[in-house]
Amino acid sequence: MTSYTNYALRILMYCALHPDQVVRIEDVSAAYRISKAHLMKATRQLGQLGYLENIRGRTGGVRLGMTPDKIIIGEVVRHTEGDLALVECFAPATNQCPLIGVCMLTGVFQRGLRAFLYELDQVKLSDLIGPAPALRARLSGGSRESAKYRLPDI
Repeated sequence: MTSYTNYALRILMYCALHPDQVVRIEDVSAAYRISKAHLMKATRQLGQLGYLENIRGRTGGVRLGMTPDKIIIGEVVRHTEGDLALVECFAPATNQCPLIGVCMLTGVFQRGLRAFLYELDQVKLSDLIGPAPALRARLSGGSRESAKYRLPDI
């Protein structure tokens, strides 16, 4: 999964954790320690797709464009990842592999990708924010009692 998709999911999670607020990208950037520039493109696309509502003006920002139980993580990943060609042979137009048609690896990767997306299709944004108080505390610089549960530095 690309960093872009990771950032898109983090934006959605942040907004879902702050449902009664218009969220500023600066706040998301500070919470996750991610460059604001990296978040802007994902925010724009999520708005175009209807996952976010982009609010312009002095008090502008973003908020969810639909309820968290309507946002399927697999769909978000498909939209933000774009080309899911894990290996060269997934893209027939540019494939140069001499093993095409006889290589068993293609099928393994195809089944793996289908299983990966199937699992993500079972998850809603609302499932990801279940421990909301603990998540909000971490994002606001609160307790990080154990390094094993620490958010990764980006």
